Amino acid sequence: MSGSVNARAGASPSERPEETAAFFDLVRVFARIGCLSFGGPAAQIALMHKAVVDERHWLSEERFLHALSYCMLLPGPEAQQLATYIGWLKHGVRGGIVAGLLFVLPGLFVIICLSTLYALFQDAGWLAGLFFGLKAAVLTIVLEAVIRLAHRTLKTRFLLGLAIAAFVGLFVLGLPFPLVVLVAALAGFIHARWLPAPAETPEPVSAESRRVSLGRSLLSLAFWVFVWQLPFLVLLAMAGAENLAAMFAFFSKMALVTFGGAYAVLAYVAQVAVQDYGWLRPGEMLDGLALAETTPGPLVLVLSYVGYLVGFRTVPGLDPVVGGILGACLTAWATFVPSFIWIFAGAPYIERLRGRPQISAALSAITAAVVGVIANLALWFALHVLFAEVRRLPLVPGWTGEGAPGLWWPTVATLDPAALGLFLVSALLLLRLKIGLVKVLLACALAGLLWRLAGF
Repeated sequence: MSGSVNARAGASPSERPEETAAFFDLVRVFARIGCLSFGGPAAQIALMHKAVVDERHWLSEERFLHALSYCMLLPGPEAQQLATYIGWLKHGVRGGIVAGLLFVLPGLFVIICLSTLYALFQDAGWLAGLFFGLKAAVLTIVLEAVIRLAHRTLKTRFLLGLAIAAFVGLFVLGLPFPLVVLVAALAGFIHARWLPAPAETPEPVSAESRRVSLGRSLLSLAFWVFVWQLPFLVLLAMAGAENLAAMFAFFSKMALVTFGGAYAVLAYVAQVAVQDYGWLRPGEMLDGLALAETTPGPLVLVLSYVGYLVGFRTVPGLDPVVGGILGACLTAWATFVPSFIWIFAGAPYIERLRGRPQISAALSAITAAVVGVIANLALWFALHVLFAEVRRLPLVPGWTGEGAPGLWWPTVATLDPAALGLFLVSALLLLRLKIGLVKVLLACALAGLLWRLAGF
């Protein structure tokens, strides 16, 4: 008996059998992830991987990466979609709803509180000191995620080449994220078709995913779309809610095109919110981005900050704070409910494809490209945490417009010694001494706050 347990404990994540997850354990784990998911999608994916693959063995490595590959193809926050997918795999629709909501709700609560303070006092500068140390610690989590995913995903030269190509395409050439992912999928499909790999025994497909009915899927899709747009119908019937209705319609459209994460859509949202609707004043979008970057959850929660200001300023007959909270919640509803739709409607079909070699090869290629995507995010994040000034140097002289190839390059003289020191300390504590994540985050946040309060 002890020999089998030891063998099981020493097995790699891809060889261990998947373990069951009690519903209460699922709630507890994703509540914790939701409260600690700082640092953007790279760190959030790393947290989930560590929790459900490394620590609890709820999913195998292959199944986790299979789910991640599908989520990277979808519009919207891929980390929240991955949380929903994992919850759905373990406990069906109720598990997906709980995991997806717990991933978002802590950050939404924090962004509403910070937006209230901002709307009342118009000052976000104090956040820089509070979260200075936190960002340095999160950098360690992001870099660890890149190393771990690269080690477990890039098993062939072909997949390594895809990861490198994705990194160069994003970091240097500035290619659109959907294009990088689609090209990787096509390359994987063609590679499997013309150079098939040795046959492998596919993982068994779950009974739930085998029972897929087109009629049932369409009914489910129609139901969730109705749930998604129900607030819009209510707003249309309310007097004085025209601005909220226009805002809800706008962010519903955004939810369908936000490929590549929040940064891909923020510039457009800022332009529309400032120039077209006059919801925000120039510069306020950057303040909102600062708020969102220092809260747990998806960075796209910055849209709830926009919704808060719309409700705070434009709803007659309501207390401004109440209007702001309503606006933030409506924006979150319009933004995040579609993520549940993509998973509940599409995941059963994606699970059925796990046994098809060419489709699996395409998804594996996407996963390899995702390593390059996360490496791009990690390097960009590291540069902006450690250096006060980072510029994009054009590779082609004179070509400096949007989409021009170039390199992000820091001004060496602006290196922040305190940020570098906190990063090295957090790396030592997390990677070498194996200190708990919560303890390290709290210690670094406190150290950063004291450093700023001391006037450095």
